[in-house]
Amino acid sequence: MLQIKHLTIRHKKDYRILLENFNLCINPGDKCALIGEEGNGKSTLLKLIYAPDMAENYVEYEGEILRTGERFGYLPQELPETQRKSTIYEYLTATDRFYDQNPRDLAQLCAKIGFPSERLYSQELLGVLSGGEKIKVQLIRLLIEEPTMLLLDEPSNDLDIETLVWLEGFIQNSAIPVLYISHDETLLERTANRIIHIEQLRRKTTPRCTVIYTDYPTYIANRITQFEKQEQEARNERREYDRQQEKFRRIQQKVEHQQNAISRQNPHGAALLKKTMHRVKAYEARFEKEFENMTEMPEYEEAMFTRFGNQTSIPNGKVVLDFSLDTLAVPTDESAQEPMILARDIRLFIQGPEHICITGKNGCGKTTLMRILAKELLQRTDLKAAYMPQNYEELLDLEQTPVEFLSDGSRETVSLMRTYLGSMKFTADEMMHPMRELSGGQKAKVMLLYLDTCGCDVLLLDEPSRNFSPLSNPVIRRMLAEYQGAILSISHDRKYIAEVCDKVYELTANGLI
Repeated sequence: MLQIKHLTIRHKKDYRILLENFNLCINPGDKCALIGEEGNGKSTLLKLIYAPDMAENYVEYEGEILRTGERFGYLPQELPETQRKSTIYEYLTATDRFYDQNPRDLAQLCAKIGFPSERLYSQELLGVLSGGEKIKVQLIRLLIEEPTMLLLDEPSNDLDIETLVWLEGFIQNSAIPVLYISHDETLLERTANRIIHIEQLRRKTTPRCTVIYTDYPTYIANRITQFEKQEQEARNERREYDRQQEKFRRIQQKVEHQQNAISRQNPHGAALLKKTMHRVKAYEARFEKEFENMTEMPEYEEAMFTRFGNQTSIPNGKVVLDFSLDTLAVPTDESAQEPMILARDIRLFIQGPEHICITGKNGCGKTTLMRILAKELLQRTDLKAAYMPQNYEELLDLEQTPVEFLSDGSRETVSLMRTYLGSMKFTADEMMHPMRELSGGQKAKVMLLYLDTCGCDVLLLDEPSRNFSPLSNPVIRRMLAEYQGAILSISHDRKYIAEVCDKVYELTANGLI
């Protein structure tokens, strides 16, 4: 059993409290979805549960984390650099349980996940695998180790749709409890039976955590209904308060006018007016006391807000891309003399403000193709294109702060970028943190602002929704759906594909279909 008692987590650098007096007990059958905005401490909580030393360099905590008899299987959000340099075989054989596996069972597991079983013995480096392939290999090793509880930090990131469907079934049918973070709303809707929602209120100065047994759609619907009802009650009570206050003011003004006008020769009338004024004051004081118990306006952490590409548009007849490639190939391990051919006869034509999505199985070459397309489009002089890679470190200097990366150093642009970052729910301290200290979602927000400030009319987006919270992603989708330029994206996010994209291509060995 995992039991957490009175846990408080605080950032060492800015002393911001992420969780305060947090209590949780996870039981068999629990499928606990951990949700919240970017940078609120979701990944930190998983690290503290699994191995506190993974987070102790940047947070301090108080309270108890009781792991009685549990053997955790932990999937990190990012594969550590040391493990990226391992081969698939070295990574899997790092656990002794690999040698205890029946080859047929291993083959069946690989078939379920959609990973060729012969590659378990490969000398391919983990670092050269696609994002989805890395996740699959990690899941295979976790399941081989037969944990009693799973801690999964973004298991749905980069998985192809076929494997996402498998992951949904795996979580639903898991005999052991699962505590997981995911930004895939479809996966949350289909798997969670318990919600843990971490929020940061009042400009990230006050933490709040909600723990409730319910499914994700019900939680979101009830949350909206509850806030709307509370807000309506609060507004009605404040209108009544204002009406009564206006009434008291009129009565007081009338009595004060009569007191000023009454003749000194009428002491009896003056005494009556004085009593009237006392009664009015008493009524007002009593009403003020009742106001102290009025319904408060609801507090909740809003998703980020920005408008994307306000001035951008592209003519309907403008040829954005007329591309052909005979073979798409990637280098394999050092022993291979020839590169691996992933696809042939690739043709892609984009005209006007089309929103295109490329999907396909993990490892089919989508990101490789996107890099080639980005190189071509970024060189164009008749268009202005910007590229958001799957790995943000291709563009981000992790030692820079968000303000340094986004501005040119002038006072005007620094002030403007701070305003933009504020609209993305960055605190003043977070704006000045080096980007290596930011969460994946916060880095994604910086990338989104970078694209916005470029003033481009073509966006190349490799998994644009992968690191945004399920509460932010509807905002992202709405922004991109309204974007008047062209979008060429890679995604397995089913809601993104349905709401943003006009046309979907699947990358296969025989090209784009």
